[in-house]
Amino acid sequence: MRTATPSDSVSSGIGARRSFETTQWSVVLAAGDDPASSRACGALGTLCRTYWKPLYVYVRRQGYSDADAKDLVQGFFARILARRDLQTVRRERGRFRSYLLAALKNFLINDWKQAAAAKRGGGHLPIQLDKLGCEAAAALVPAPNLSPDQAYDQQWAFAVLHRVLDQLREEHVDAGSEAHFACLRAFLTDEAITRPQSEIAAELGLSEGAVKQAVFRLRQRYQKLLRAEVANTVATFSDVDQELRDLAAALRS
Repeated sequence: MRTATPSDSVSSGIGARRSFETTQWSVVLAAGDDPASSRACGALGTLCRTYWKPLYVYVRRQGYSDADAKDLVQGFFARILARRDLQTVRRERGRFRSYLLAALKNFLINDWKQAAAAKRGGGHLPIQLDKLGCEAAAALVPAPNLSPDQAYDQQWAFAVLHRVLDQLREEHVDAGSEAHFACLRAFLTDEAITRPQSEIAAELGLSEGAVKQAVFRLRQRYQKLLRAEVANTVATFSDVDQELRDLAAALRS
């Protein structure tokens, strides 16, 4: 699944500056002296849930087995939560994605023996690696020629898009328009659109003009949510546009 025009959101930052200081990575960085604070732990947990699969794929591409990769990612997250590493993170480190991958590489070099002792499902972690199962293994199939770093970036991009699409779907469910979203979501991705808008309009009981307007509004909302999701993982507003460009590049790889 790929977004058709993720770079479009670079110019759609309405209101982003006003809310930027409360984004998740900003909260984590601001809590450097007290990373155990409930707000920082909640923000870090949300970020980790997005990144467990990219990290798992990275470790697998390094040659580790499924079981060892799960244990290593589990141990890595346990270490992130248990130690005060965030005290040394500076805001100029910028992106959570870059920080997390650098930390994982260091962890694999120095701490893999200790990580092997952190079995799946043990401890209080923001994710449940025992639910990876076949889904995580299947993630290794696409783009077999990618390097571990490229595979990590690609899985990160997929994870961001999945979160945005899930938010959109939940909004439509809450509004009682899930059927509309099911019919129109293909216009947000590169999925083949084989049905004419006239057929979609008839199914939804709308005019073709109304369908076109609905697609336009859906794309606008999608771009706004995409920008907000990416903004949550960078430390300064100036990083958002570049991160969106990187996301588009990762999807093209």
